[in-house]
This record gives sequence, C-alpha cells and structure tokens, in this order.
Amino acid sequence: MCLAVSGEVALADLVEEISRRYGPSRNLAMGGYADPTVDVTTGLPLLTPFGKHVVDMRAWVYGSWWIGAGTADSGDGVRRVVLVAERAESVVGGSPADASWVERVAAVTGWVGDRRVRTIDWAAVEQRLGTALPSDYKQLAEIFGHGDFDGFLSLYVPDAGVSGMDIVDHAEYLARGASQEGTRLWRPYDIYPAPGGLLQWAASEQADQFYWLTEGSDPEAWPVLVYEDVPGSWRRFDCSAAEFVFRMLTERGHPYSTARYFDTHWFQRYEP
Repeated sequence: MCLAVSGEVALADLVEEISRRYGPSRNLAMGGYADPTVDVTTGLPLLTPFGKHVVDMRAWVYGSWWIGAGTADSGDGVRRVVLVAERAESVVGGSPADASWVERVAAVTGWVGDRRVRTIDWAAVEQRLGTALPSDYKQLAEIFGHGDFDGFLSLYVPDAGVSGMDIVDHAEYLARGASQEGTRLWRPYDIYPAPGGLLQWAASEQADQFYWLTEGSDPEAWPVLVYEDVPGSWRRFDCSAAEFVFRMLTERGHPYSTARYFDTHWFQRYEP
C-alpha cells in the first residue's frame, strides 16, 4: 500500500514521527541513488514500486511488515510517499552452516543490511564490572544496541541511555540491593560480584529475567539462567546468550519461544 503525502509535510518531520513509534530507520536510497546491496530481506519491497524514480527512502521493520517513507519523482515533481509492504519470511537456511550464533540472529531478524555498529569501550566496561564478558554478547551489543527482539526480549547494553537497561548500572543496582536486603529473591543463587553470582543481560516484557551464572573463570562457558519472577522458577540453559536468543526466535518448542507467535522476526532499536 502506497500513499502520497501532502506537500506541507516535510520528509524529516515524517521520518521523526515514524521513528518515535518504530525506532531508528534504515537508509535505502538518498539523492536518487538506491543502495545496490538492498535485497528482499533488507527492504527491497519498498523500492520496487518506484524503480529508478525513487529519490529518498527510509525503512522501518515492524513484525512481518516494512514501513517506508521517502520521496519519488512522479514526472510532474518530487512527491513524499509513505508505504507498507509485506516483509519476506526470514530464511535461516540462507546463512552458512558454519555461521556464528550472532550471525544467525542477525540473519533471522533481517538485521544483516544494517551497518550501524556501536563503538563500545569494553576495557572500561569490564574494568567497572570487574569481569570479562562473553564475546558473543559483546557482538550482540555492538551490532544491535539497546532494543528488543520480537517486542519481547530487551537486551541490556553499556550506555543504554535508559534507566535500568544499562548492563553495568543494573549490575551495580542489584549488588547494592543484595547487600542491603539479602539474596532471598534469587535463592539458591547469589548476585554478582559474589563468586559464581548472577549477572543480568536481558529482561522480557513479561518480567522474565535473563542472567549468566558466572561460575568458573571463562565467560565463554557461562550458562544462561532464566527467572520468571515466581519463586523457584529457575531454568538453566547450557548455551551462550546469542544461541539462546536464536533458539528463542526460531524454535517453537523453546520455553520462551516467540516462533509460536511470529513467522518473521525483528529487532527494534531504541537509540539513534
């Protein structure tokens, strides 16, 4: 569906208004030049109706839909347009069999065309935390940033800019709470920085809490523990954070599956 927009509406204002609801956009075309790498998984359906007449196009992902806003040359002048296009179902098998779990998460969410990788001072982050962090988590934080998967799992990252979503600030907050109130809420576990304590890296809209159990000196071997805000509801997953996210997105039998509700998966970023 494509709509022409009144000439009184500036494209910048239109982009800003849509971004308030659907997060930052991706740039598919600018100044009459379309990104030649764009394909059906990264926004091509928004360019197809206009062909060589597209001037500018920004794209947002929402569930199984693309939302686009831009300008096109109609022959009698450049007009602003807004359109919605169906988003092709992600094909997990399209990624190499030896792809990393992070690469698989990027592929299944259609994030492969996004190049806005964050720069994070991991040495400073890990010094403040007092521990190294799993490498796959660091890649997730750099590639995706602060936001959520399928509107369900929110990733905690450094410098999130949102209270409670910064992984370092949140770890310090939980540590203060544990020192003042004890660890009864997390029994039989302790809270990091206690040896082998819990370090939270994500949360869900349903108050599920996703932790690493920081047992052992190798962060790459830390298992994922999930707490459902119900006493004794701990579940352990002997996998990395990225593998957990991928299986959550793609396996209908996963305890926290979003695949049971969505055929197409996405990540919505909450920062510029």
